[in-house]
Parts: sequence; structure tokens; C-alpha cells
Amino acid sequence: MPRIQPLAPEVVNQIAAGEVIERPASVVKELLENSLDALATRIEVDVAAGGTELIRIADDGEGVPEEDLPLALTQHATSKLRTPADLFTVATMGFRGEALASIASVSRFRFRSRPEGQELAAEIASEGGTLTPVTPRGGPQGTTVEVRDLFFNVPARRKFLKTHATEFGHLAEQFTRVALANPRLHATLRHNGKVVYDLPPAADVRDRLATFFGSQVADRLIPVRSESDVARLWGFAGHPGDSKGSRKGQYLFLNGRWITDRSLQHALSEAYRGLVMIGRHPISFLFLETPPDAADVNVHPTKCEVRFRDSSSLYRQLLGTLRTEFLKRDFEQRFHLPGDPAKRNGATPEAAPSAPPRSLPEKQAELADGFADWARAALLKAESEPVPEPSPAPPGSPAPSGGASAELGSERALVTPTESAPPNGDGEPRGDQIKGDGPKNGVTVTRAMQVLDTYLVLETDAGLQVIDQHALHERVMYETLRRRVLGEGVEIQRLLVPESVELDAKRHAAVLEHAATLNELGFEVEDFGGTTVLLNGFPVLLKRADPAAVLADAADALADSPKTPDRRDLLDSLLHMMSCKAAVKAGQRLSPEEIDALLTARHLVDDAHHCPHGRPTALTLSRDDLDRQFGRMG
Repeated sequence: MPRIQPLAPEVVNQIAAGEVIERPASVVKELLENSLDALATRIEVDVAAGGTELIRIADDGEGVPEEDLPLALTQHATSKLRTPADLFTVATMGFRGEALASIASVSRFRFRSRPEGQELAAEIASEGGTLTPVTPRGGPQGTTVEVRDLFFNVPARRKFLKTHATEFGHLAEQFTRVALANPRLHATLRHNGKVVYDLPPAADVRDRLATFFGSQVADRLIPVRSESDVARLWGFAGHPGDSKGSRKGQYLFLNGRWITDRSLQHALSEAYRGLVMIGRHPISFLFLETPPDAADVNVHPTKCEVRFRDSSSLYRQLLGTLRTEFLKRDFEQRFHLPGDPAKRNGATPEAAPSAPPRSLPEKQAELADGFADWARAALLKAESEPVPEPSPAPPGSPAPSGGASAELGSERALVTPTESAPPNGDGEPRGDQIKGDGPKNGVTVTRAMQVLDTYLVLETDAGLQVIDQHALHERVMYETLRRRVLGEGVEIQRLLVPESVELDAKRHAAVLEHAATLNELGFEVEDFGGTTVLLNGFPVLLKRADPAAVLADAADALADSPKTPDRRDLLDSLLHMMSCKAAVKAGQRLSPEEIDALLTARHLVDDAHHCPHGRPTALTLSRDDLDRQFGRMG
């Protein structure tokens, strides 16, 4: 075997470059962070060919003395650390001393700098890690770093770079993160000689948000702010209607540094649970400020991942702050017809280009996000399979526990809707469904009727409102069940003759493991041997559904979970499933009394604008929209 020997410096630097420098965007990130640590107030970034041919970054920071230039390009040489203890109180963006040496080892590199008080600037160059002597040059105060032909000496790495447009997209994202975290910085980005962004100092980060993401998003952002013994949290949460298909719209900064953290991302998702549709992700721009010793930023060479000393407290703070703010908001969904000025209020020419105009069906499809397909399927099923009447309880069955013999009011009417008169022969809505109503939350409901046995149409002071009966009832049932579980308890209908439910081994074990949680939800189960369980009782609110089928679905959810769920997540998931099973369905005809009960119940829940899965329960078409379409605008 070969003898052990130390690696050559250029090999060490290229190995480090493999960890730190992934693509041109990585170079820009490291150099921008160096400029920020130098207290720069103005930074100009020039790139060519997506950064593969040229990256030049010039700042007006403090600069580097001439005698320190060779050390600046030496691996693990830094002015930001002195002792091991400093690693746990890092207050700067960079500190590892790897970036410049790594970049210089895989490019044609020039570094020119002039600190205050030095008559001339000094320059040092490197080609593939081979340094040239320091030479005097003319230049303003600050530092200019030029990186050409990235990975010219590592062809395998260069081969895996994407197109120039793709690489520039990653590079522009790094520029965006720095610009958002430092709104008082004058920052300029040019690509192939053309100005992409020229951002003057801004007093409010919202100005930067409007530039990068458009005024339509920025104007709907929700300010959030809180302070605890652990951290100060501030920033903006996105409107639920501006959700995205990925987490790329989520920006989290710790003491000015962009980071990713799974725990805080989970808290963000939990805060929006029921407000955004499943598969969609909220946008956010949140800033955390903590003491330097409250987080370890030395977890990964790129410094994007951190480890918090008290992550659970930060989780609770973020979740509580967002939920408290959301409870104050009205997230009613609105759609606009073509030609609506509000629809044209998009991004400015300097901001990201807005999407092309969409037709009304496209806009409605975006708001529903797949709900129409589900509704049509449910309607076809309802037409082919009439809703079965609830099976009577066995003779002598005791009344539901917890005083279930008392009236449930509108809840019982909603759970067990009755058939009413069919529509007249020409398919028009039934006249007896046009109801009067009083003021609700500042909006006067004057008429309500059911159409297509799926939607409720209301005339309100705001205009015309269309409500999805299943989505709204699902929200009402969810919050009713949730209050019962967290409060006085769920009313249980016990059976004189228990019902056996056959499961496979995996689901049988899951039901028995979580029997206590299921009991909190109103399901009384016990082992019957083999893979069978006995259902001794079920929630009264589920009398319209098949309790055994609901229990089987709950077993599926428990067994198919990719990880062991905690009690809170488990309860919430099962409540979602139960409320969906108990709610009235699309294609199910409601009596006038049931329509009134449902519309009354929506004002008794915290969020009547979304079902528990995040789908909108109602869409509103304003009077102005209608007048414009019929040419009634004066």
C-alpha cells in the first residue's frame, strides 16, 4: 500500500471547493457575505454567461491591508476567530476562512483592495491556486473580486453546470436573499452588461419584497411580530391565496443570514393548516434575531443549516405568533372577472414579470385547485348511489353518554339532513329555498338557495356569494369535533351488540396502539383476537356515516403514516378524516331549514372560509364585477 502522506495544498483547496463551491451562485454568496462583513453600504455584482465566464463583485467596505492579501487567499486564515470559544458566539456572516482559497483554486482569480488610509490599492491574482506577487494598483476604497472561467481546471465539475439561464437563476436567488436581509444596502446586479436589479437603500423591507415578488403579493402580506426570552421574531406572512407548489417562497433569516430549518418550516406549515390546500405551501419572509450563542452556525460548510439551543421554544413562538395573527384576519376568497382592474394590478416592469391574463374558468380552477373534479365525482356517485338512511340502533340501546338525549340544535340537523321537495320540472331552483336572513358579521344575507344540489348561492351586500356545502359543513364539523375533544368530551353512542371490524395485522396493531387516542375521539375499541377489533361505541356526530368504515379509514391513516405521529398530529389528522365523513356531500339535497342551519353555523366557527384541507368554502363575485360584465358601469 502507498505510504500515508499529507495532501498538496492545491488538492486540499479543491476538496474544500467541492464542499463550499457548488456552482456560480455559491461564489456570489460567499463574496457577498464577505462584503457585508466588511461593512459595505454599496455592492455591485456583474456576471457573464450565468457566472460561468465572469463574476465581479465590487464593494465600498473597509478593505484588506496590502500585507494581508496573501493570507486572505490562504486556507483557514481569517480575522473573525481567535479561540475555539469564538465558534459558539459567531456574529459575522463568514468565519471559516475557506471561501477565497477555495474559489481561487478552481478559477482565474483577482483580488484588489484598498482600506481607508492606504494611498493605492493592492492586487493579488491566482490561476488554479497558483498565487502571483502583490502589486500596487489604482482603485477606490473597498474591495473588488473578479472570478473568471470557474472550474476551468476541474472539467468534471464544469460539465455538470446547467444552462446559463439556469445558473443565473440560482445566482439571482442568492442576490435576492442578501438584498432582503439588508434593505439599507445599495445593491446592483448586472448580467451580460444589462442591469437586472438596481436597488437603492430602502427603509422598509416591504419595498424590496414588492420589487422581487410584485406589488400584488407584497400588498397582501400580513405583518407579524413577537418577542420572547429566546428570540425576536418579525416579518411578513403570505396570504393563503398566494401559496406555491414548493417551499421556494419561504424565506427565513437568522441574524441577517438566510437559513433552512425543518422544525421552523414545520411550524409554518402547521400555522397554515386548513388555510392552504394540501400539496401547496405558504410564502413567508420571517426574520429571527437571537443572541449569537443561541444558535450554532458551524453545522455545514455553506452555513445554511443551523442548530438552535432551544428549538422547541422557537417552534412554539413562531406557531403561536402566526396563529394569533391569522385569527384576526378574514381570508374570504374572491375571484375577479376578465377586465377587472384589480386583476391587472400586478408587478411593475422592474419586478418579476406577471403571468399572462387568465380566463374566468382558469381563475376559478386556480382558486378551487382540483376541487371541481372531486365534486363532480361525488355528484356522480351520489346520483348512482342514494344516500342510505342511518341504521336504527339495536333495541334497547342506551342513550348517548354525556346527555346526548338533549337537543343538538343545528348540529343534529346538519348531520342528518332530510330529503325535501325536488326542483320543478324546468330545473329551476325551488322557490321555497329562497330565504330571508339577518345581518351576519357585518354582511347582510338577503337570499339563499341551493343549486346543483351542491352549492348554496347567496345575495349579500358584497355581491354574489357561492358556497360549497360540503366544504363549509366539513369545517363546521371539524371545529365542533375539535372543541368536544379538547373540552368536555365527545358524546358517544354505545352499542348493546358490539360491531366487529376486520383489519389486517398492521392496521390491527395500529388501532390497539392508539386506542386511547381513538377513545378521545369517541371510538371505544377493544381487541377481539386475531386481527379483529370490537367497536363498542362511536361519536354521536358520526351517526350519518358508517362508524365501522370510519374506524377502518382511521386504521389506514395510523398504519400508513411514514413516521410515528405525535398525539397532536394524530388527533388533527383523524379529526380531518372524521369531519369529511360526517359532512353533507356534493349532490345531497338540503331542506330550507338545513340551509339556514348551515349558514348560521358558519358564523360560529373560527375560519369559515376554508375547509380543514385548505379548500375555499365560498367564492364572492362583487357587484362591480357583475355590473362591468353587463355594461352597467356609468
